Amino acid sequence: MIFRQLFDRESCTYTYLVGEEKAKVAAIVDPVREHVARDLQLIEELGLRLTHIFETHVHADHITGAGELRKLTGAKSYVAREGGAPCADVPLDSGDVVNVGEVEFRVLATPGHTSDCLSFVVGGDRVLTGDALFVRGCGRTDFQNGDPGVLYDSVTKELFTLPEETLVYPGHDYHGRTVSTVGEEKRHNPRLGGGRARESFIALMNSLDLPPPAKMAEAVPANRSCGEI
Repeated sequence: MIFRQLFDRESCTYTYLVGEEKAKVAAIVDPVREHVARDLQLIEELGLRLTHIFETHVHADHITGAGELRKLTGAKSYVAREGGAPCADVPLDSGDVVNVGEVEFRVLATPGHTSDCLSFVVGGDRVLTGDALFVRGCGRTDFQNGDPGVLYDSVTKELFTLPEETLVYPGHDYHGRTVSTVGEEKRHNPRLGGGRARESFIALMNSLDLPPPAKMAEAVPANRSCGEI
């Protein structure tokens, strides 16, 4: 399996490229519109063909590159069935398995940051957690039908029950961190780790007074149209 972690500095978004050498196919997760050329160049350099575009959720801080990538490559786009983008080609439900060549993407519903959040267990040894779980943090819960209690349940019942050695690759990082493990986050995540009680987490998240994402008014409707605006 080919695995690359790519970064958008403006929104601190991680995009992931997953390639399968035998079939020479690739999937991209959470592409950013401004980096479509970069991503396509890398795919070409690796000798791959883009076939799958996955979104962890309808983003509020950047516009997806899914629409443009789909037009340029013919790849299919995949989003959550529940609350996702009606423009996508394939709706996903928790428990679905999508194969990119011989690489397996197993879908976990992990709502709470937004109602449509998905995580993807890739290749059996790593999980792309989107905005549900960050390295030593988590996504906010104050818009797009976010709910701190639902997020707590998603993380503790879905993500924290994965094997502790499972690599955690988040959707964002604002401090230069790139990867963690399920075991590390269970022990050291200041919001969700160390056995924090559900009620304590809800109170913490409800006390955050965060400004809205700068691009929210533009990004949410654009992303419900796969970035085609």
